[in-house]
Amino acid sequence: SPPDSPASEPSSALAAGRSAIKPSDFDYLNIIGKGSFGKVLLARYKENEQYYAVKVLQKKIILKKKEQKHIMAERSVLMKNIKHPFLVGLHYSFQTTDKLYFVLDYVNGGELFYHLQRERVFLEPRARFYAAEIASALGYLHSLHIVYRDLKPENILLDSQGHIVLTDFGLCKEGLEANGTTTTFCGTPEYLAPEVLQKQAYDRTVDWWCLGSVLFEMLYGLPPFYSRNTAEMYNNILHKPLILKPNVSNAGRDLLEGLLHKDRTKRLGSKDDFLEMKFHSFFSPINWDDLMAKKCVPPFIPTVSGPTDLRHFDPEFTHLPVSTSLCNTDNLHVTSSVREAAGAFPGFSYGPPVGHAFQ
Repeated sequence: SPPDSPASEPSSALAAGRSAIKPSDFDYLNIIGKGSFGKVLLARYKENEQYYAVKVLQKKIILKKKEQKHIMAERSVLMKNIKHPFLVGLHYSFQTTDKLYFVLDYVNGGELFYHLQRERVFLEPRARFYAAEIASALGYLHSLHIVYRDLKPENILLDSQGHIVLTDFGLCKEGLEANGTTTTFCGTPEYLAPEVLQKQAYDRTVDWWCLGSVLFEMLYGLPPFYSRNTAEMYNNILHKPLILKPNVSNAGRDLLEGLLHKDRTKRLGSKDDFLEMKFHSFFSPINWDDLMAKKCVPPFIPTVSGPTDLRHFDPEFTHLPVSTSLCNTDNLHVTSSVREAAGAFPGFSYGPPVGHAFQ
């Protein structure tokens, strides 16, 4: 249901309890990420000492860039993620006059990108394990008519056990039926599908192209059509045939050829979506029920001593000072633009269902 329909508004009992959640209920310990609209912080909820990742967004920047729709879509997608093991979970969302807050699962095993940079390539069984967990998450989003659109190693995190967690749903497109298409130009240059680059209509198969790009990078060390020169890279994506060196199994090369097919109507996943991944020979060693139940032992367990161990985060962020303005918005000078921002996100706040303990 749309964000502001009565169905998604909590009962009045919860609303009363929920309104109590505010920025000052958290201790903000470190900055662990930065984006175009704000920061992600490691925060401890004072009441139960639990750790969360709190994404704090500046309303005025969102309004200036006309991104309200993306932010509300992100919130809406996060609320549907509750039931999937490989998608980041939302615990709360709330707002102050000038900021939006998402209280999310805290995941501290590092970005896949970070581990790949350190090791250059992954062996095939490890790449297969990650690709399978990512594919199941994408398949779940597609089953809800959501196209993710921004799969890249920076948005793929590892938890402390070594499982995949997809984050950042700001570019998701909702309400795209199985054969529906959209045309918004968005994504990250290295991972853009040909049809997106050509500004043609595209569908959920863009996510399978991106999975192919990420799998290729895991196995070969660089994205498939990579060039330092962006124009040349775009040209490669559109026109250059896929070249696969023989140090990957036949099944792996076959999967990459299927996922990185330039014609989306012939791409692997174009007919039966996730089922085409599930039954591909590359994934034959995977027991999908065990995978979903997290019974498959991850091939790599990140070394973390506890929640405050930030060794897998970029020191560029973690060394930044945490701003005191995070839980202090009382001294805002109320101008007309502040007033506009204050009311621009109706229905943003969310708390867990009644009887669901904050955990």
